[in-house]
Amino acid sequence: MQMDQLQGLNGAPVYDESGEQIGKVEEIFVDADSQRPEWIGLGTGFLRTKRVLVPVDGAQPQDDGLTVPYAKDHVKGSPDLDEDQISPETERELRAYYGLGASAGAPAGDAEESVTRHEEELAVGTQQVETGHARLHKWVESEPVAMDVELKQETARVSREPVDEPVGNAEIGEEEIDVPLRGERAVVQKQTVAKERVGIETDVRTDRETVADEVRKERVEVEGDVDG
Repeated sequence: MQMDQLQGLNGAPVYDESGEQIGKVEEIFVDADSQRPEWIGLGTGFLRTKRVLVPVDGAQPQDDGLTVPYAKDHVKGSPDLDEDQISPETERELRAYYGLGASAGAPAGDAEESVTRHEEELAVGTQQVETGHARLHKWVESEPVAMDVELKQETARVSREPVDEPVGNAEIGEEEIDVPLRGERAVVQKQTVAKERVGIETDVRTDRETVADEVRKERVEVEGDVDG
């Protein structure tokens, strides 16, 4: 934000990144060389007796005040300012606390520039996929079956019994009798009988597999006139 945007905000509320009010604007601190606004002095607490600083960088106007990209507790935990001026030591502490680089007007000997080196790591997990299938299929086939069975059959045989007695009114002539012969024959019937229950069960087998890939790593090389 520029100075013309900050003018007239004395006493305006300042909100944190979640919209909670931190305090109210008491004064604006500018860089002595560039005259660029760098810090906003806030009065916090019930009576606004504690004064803390929050960077101008990142502050955005919002309705009746300003919003800063920090949590309320983080701002209220920043180093206190007990004087009307910000000493170089206090500014270094504030910039380190808020994770800021050196100011434009800071001496070269006090400036600290850094880069962060990153690298990729291989993260291996598992996911469930279909690797095959099993199916039960039932069909009908016919096969010959032979079984032995005992059959009873009546047979005729002649039996003779001697008779020696007089017969008064018997007639001599032809006579025949018919004797039926009975027997058993094989009768085939079929019935369905459950013989076996067949199902599919699944077991878990653990295998070991090696996965390979390439990961990238950043390298930092120092060039120029650097001590150490």
